Amino acid sequence: MKSQAPSVDDVERPLTSAELEVLRRQYLKEGEYVNIQTKFNYAWGLIRATQQEVIKQGIQLLIEIYTDAPERRRECLYYLALGHYKIGSYAEARNYNRQLLKLEPRNAQALGLAKRIDDKVQAEGAIGLAIVSGVVAVAAALVVAVVKRTK
Repeated sequence: MKSQAPSVDDVERPLTSAELEVLRRQYLKEGEYVNIQTKFNYAWGLIRATQQEVIKQGIQLLIEIYTDAPERRRECLYYLALGHYKIGSYAEARNYNRQLLKLEPRNAQALGLAKRIDDKVQAEGAIGLAIVSGVVAVAAALVVAVVKRTK
């Protein structure tokens, strides 16, 4: 993978609607004979969007590129990981990123993304644990209140 691959922070900066429209028009103009690079550029633009459905369209285009262009697979792995990270599919993001790291164990962007994924999973796990603990505490308080009333 080239060293100029975007960072995780880059995926959080959406394109303007005008910039995305330029990519969309080029993609549509090329029709069924769309160039892989045009498709890739449009997919990357979609992944940078803020709406989950738009991001998922970008992921789908990257899957098509991964399938149709073996020479772009390594690159697609990273962008697929970014897309899944952005929509909160951390298991999928981790899976694609690990595949890339098997091929390129020193890839700085992939190593950085792995840390971000792990941090997000850990943070969300802590939030989930806090929610479950709160529900259990409320349920226990209700049981105690019911027991006290029946006495």
